[in-house]
Amino acid sequence: MRVPLSWLREYVDLPATETGRDVQAKLISAGLEVETVEHLGADLKGPLVVGQVLTIEELEGFKKPIRFCTVDVGQANGTGEPQEIVCGARNFAVGDKVVVVLPGATLPGGFSISARKTYGKTSHGMICSGDELGMGDDGSHGIIVLPPETEVGKDAIELLELVDEVLDIAVTANRGDCLSIRGVAREAAIAYGLPLRDPALIDVPGPNAYGYPVKIADPTGCDRFTARTVTGLSAEARSPIWLQRRLQKVGMRPISLAVDVTNYVMMELGQPLHAYDRGLVQGTIGVRRAEEGEKIVTLDGVERKLHAEDLVITDDRGPIGLAGVMGGANTEIADHDAAENGGNATSDVVIEAAHFDQVSIARTARRHKLSSEASRRFERGVDPQAAAAAAQRTVDLLVLLAGGTAEAGVTEISAPSAPHTISVPADHPDQVAGVTYGRETVVRRLQQVGCDVYGQDELIVTVPSWRPDLTDPNDLAEEVIRLEGYENLPSTLPRPSAGRGLTSRQRLHRRVGRALAGAGCVEALNYPFVSEQVFDQLGLDADDPARRVVKLVNPLSDEEPALRTTLLPGLLGALRRNDGRGSHDLALFETGLVFHPRDERRVAANLPVDRRPGDDDIAALNAALPDQPRHVAVVLTGAREQAGWWGKGRPADWADAVEAGRLVAREAGAELILRKGQYGPWHPGRCAELIVTVDGTERVVGHAGELHPRVLKALGLPARTCAMELDLDVVARAGNDTPQAPGISTFPVATQDVALVVDAFVPAAEVEAALRDGAGELLESIRLFDVYDNAEQLGEGRKSLAYALRFRAGDRTLTVDEASAARDAAVALAGERVGAVLRS
Repeated sequence: MRVPLSWLREYVDLPATETGRDVQAKLISAGLEVETVEHLGADLKGPLVVGQVLTIEELEGFKKPIRFCTVDVGQANGTGEPQEIVCGARNFAVGDKVVVVLPGATLPGGFSISARKTYGKTSHGMICSGDELGMGDDGSHGIIVLPPETEVGKDAIELLELVDEVLDIAVTANRGDCLSIRGVAREAAIAYGLPLRDPALIDVPGPNAYGYPVKIADPTGCDRFTARTVTGLSAEARSPIWLQRRLQKVGMRPISLAVDVTNYVMMELGQPLHAYDRGLVQGTIGVRRAEEGEKIVTLDGVERKLHAEDLVITDDRGPIGLAGVMGGANTEIADHDAAENGGNATSDVVIEAAHFDQVSIARTARRHKLSSEASRRFERGVDPQAAAAAAQRTVDLLVLLAGGTAEAGVTEISAPSAPHTISVPADHPDQVAGVTYGRETVVRRLQQVGCDVYGQDELIVTVPSWRPDLTDPNDLAEEVIRLEGYENLPSTLPRPSAGRGLTSRQRLHRRVGRALAGAGCVEALNYPFVSEQVFDQLGLDADDPARRVVKLVNPLSDEEPALRTTLLPGLLGALRRNDGRGSHDLALFETGLVFHPRDERRVAANLPVDRRPGDDDIAALNAALPDQPRHVAVVLTGAREQAGWWGKGRPADWADAVEAGRLVAREAGAELILRKGQYGPWHPGRCAELIVTVDGTERVVGHAGELHPRVLKALGLPARTCAMELDLDVVARAGNDTPQAPGISTFPVATQDVALVVDAFVPAAEVEAALRDGAGELLESIRLFDVYDNAEQLGEGRKSLAYALRFRAGDRTLTVDEASAARDAAVALAGERVGAVLRS
């Protein structure tokens, strides 16, 4: 909501020395989000005056039309002689009053004006458009043409109100009253402790039987409807400059007098209005729900198919407007431009000021993707008591500015309603804030926002009609606290019970994150929403459990309605975005929850709010939620080690993905078993199955390796992208997070190297496991340091694996015979299990 300071001062006598920044600070302290203060005309310097066009000479021989004009600017140029100006605009004629900037002036943006030769003539100044003066769009797309009665030589800076300050306020969803100058003025009056001149406090005639006929078929959707009629509007009437400028400052474009007046009153009072051409309305105006499939052409020229829940305004023909959103084209106001083009300008109008249901208007606006200034206000709450005053204010302005006549008939239909009252203890704000305000302060602050307050220890508070967001005692407490100043609340840190802290699951989560970051990976947090089509792109089987998803009733995006069952879609999407922006060497990781539906569907019960939920209540709630295990995933592409003077570097490959899984397992204190695997998005020849032992049973907890080329193509990923994902919760169950101090032996190590020849399809992990089991307790470590696959020396389909075995005893120095015996036992077991033979 844009609020010009000059308009705000009409309703609150702010100190003359107060700047927009000062008012911004006050309103922010009162709880409004004033984002910026725009200084209109801050770098504007005159002379900028009103001139009258005396002559126009069309210059020939140029690529675009150019005019050489003489303009009377009175004594503003110091000589009284006509000013010679070159101009390319075509929307003015001889005799028109225009805005002229003279040499020596500066326009917005630091554009200095001086006499200069152009198109063979010397131009002594400029004839200005609204854009050149920073006024915004006035609908003309050309030179500003002023009313004929404007005085020549008059200061245009003052006339056009070019110097002002505009507050830009981000109005929250619960403060619809602040989508008006009236509402912001009320907040400013409270903040400064000054009286408010409420523009809605005007004399309004009561309803009578002579008003325009209105029938409401849906009083739930429309609980109040006021209709007034004004006749005899002058076809020549234009919106005055002050009215146009106020609309431009709040961000609206002037259109025609009748429309401008309704927009002006909406911005002033917060009540959306609509003006119908009375000559185009046929019969009774009605309010009802649309019939499924009905159509209407709205003012933006779009034909819309209506839904049965849409609230519409009708006449005897059918819909003439989407209630609270936008009017229909079949009753549109025709202005003087239409009359000049052979049509008839509107002379009689029916003014609508109604109050509609918030939810209904919000759904209609979203259903038709049609957000308007009116719908924004109805969605956030409009003062139902302001409808009659807004209609009267509109009538008064049309009579004043367009020479119209207000008909005596007044239509006002309203559903019976009682004011909303709240019972609240006088010390409730004290209890909420932890500050002693006292009853007197509480009552004073509630009265300032418009509440009627009665009672002593127990207050009976009647909330004002313009604050529908005040529904319970906590809302009233918040009003007291914000007006007393959030900055005055004491800062009190909570005191946790001794001996508590992070759970073991939380500690593991942090350790894993630190370890992966230390290994050169960057954490990427992604939204947990996915589309079901991504499972096809990942190559998952039709019966894969990962395809069973939890769907959201109200998703943020219709394209991603499901909760993730794997972390890979989000991580791979982040990798693709970064690669597309030039970062080609990437290692990303994420730890987060995935969601699996339970076999038995349960409905979560509403927890009590008058007491702390019991353990049974919380258990029942958790039982209705989907399973949410925590996973960890890593994706890699590009160079893992950069090339430089130290060496060639190397690209990330499947082994890095496997090592990331080992790293996570080490942090959990678990032993990770690797086997050749084949699953979903991974390349079948370069995929490792990650296994842990839980309660004596082996469980597959994830996979690691290089992704399949088909998956890379479907997702638009770089070639040879690798990934790892595993179930961190299951790994934690398999591990022991108790810190283990390493045993340090004082006896020397005995090293034995062994090279074994096996079939090419035998995984190195199986050979290593056999060597480890055969070597027994003396084996301290084993490391694969060479892989050789020369067919001429080893035979077709054979490979050589070379391992370094380290033996050590904790109580003695091993002899050569003991180390050799352990090595031979290891080789023998490897021969039995995988057919390994010593390489000669």
